[in-house]
Amino acid sequence: MSASKSISELEASSPLSIDELKKKRRKLLKTVEIHKPTALDRMAIWITDHVGSIGFFIIIFFWTTGWLGWNIIAPKGMRFDPYPAFVLWLFISNMIQLLLMPLIMIGQNVQAKESVSRADADLKINTQAELEIETILLHLETQNKLILEILKSMDKK
Repeated sequence: MSASKSISELEASSPLSIDELKKKRRKLLKTVEIHKPTALDRMAIWITDHVGSIGFFIIIFFWTTGWLGWNIIAPKGMRFDPYPAFVLWLFISNMIQLLLMPLIMIGQNVQAKESVSRADADLKINTQAELEIETILLHLETQNKLILEILKSMDKK
């Protein structure tokens, strides 16, 4: 088999060129859909992030400790939420819980949508990277075949 014949055969069966891979990558990146949160979604995420922090826990802890401590230890005339019922404290803390619970769930749902969107984008990009790696390997294999043929033709001379 002559070198010119093998080159034309290899060119006919050659893998994708770099330009073809770049075009495919651009098309792929255009199809990647990133979830863009609305203003309300961003507010829910902000609340979810901050309510789920140690800072928020410390604020609630000191507010509760201060409230209960004041209404147990302070002089009777200065207490505004009498022991042992703490009705006002229970009402306020229940309202906080009732308002925060759905907001946290909304924030978690938005974060889950963003996570799924990023995972889909990663899958598409990884699939494209795999195609590019296969193409590079095919190019290397083709080069190896050419080099071997050149070496064989040099040995025959």
